[in-house]
Amino acid sequence: QVQLGESGGGLVQAGGSLRLSCAASGSIFSINAMGWYRQAPGKQRELVALIGSGGNTNYADSVKGRFTISRDNAKNTVYLQMNSLKPEDTAVYYCYALKGRPYWGQGTQVTVSA
Repeated sequence: QVQLGESGGGLVQAGGSLRLSCAASGSIFSINAMGWYRQAPGKQRELVALIGSGGNTNYADSVKGRFTISRDNAKNTVYLQMNSLKPEDTAVYYCYALKGRPYWGQGTQVTVSA
């Protein structure tokens, strides 16, 4: 089992920045991809960014150039640096890890005011 604990959400004005963190614990050996998804009210959960164990990354088109995902394998932590935030980035952000099956964090709210 893998447990994921998120932090760093909050309220920010448009154009501002936030940094999300997600620490993995439990059976963390051989975790493959880690990353972030988000879900806005009335919408489906969508991919934001993923990072593989080798450091390869994948971003949603809507966040390319604004968000950066990184991973500290020694700390079993993945980060999402979010810059130039827009109101449409408002959502609950979920940490994700893949090890045989997907694991999810409890979610952290990000609200961007206009």
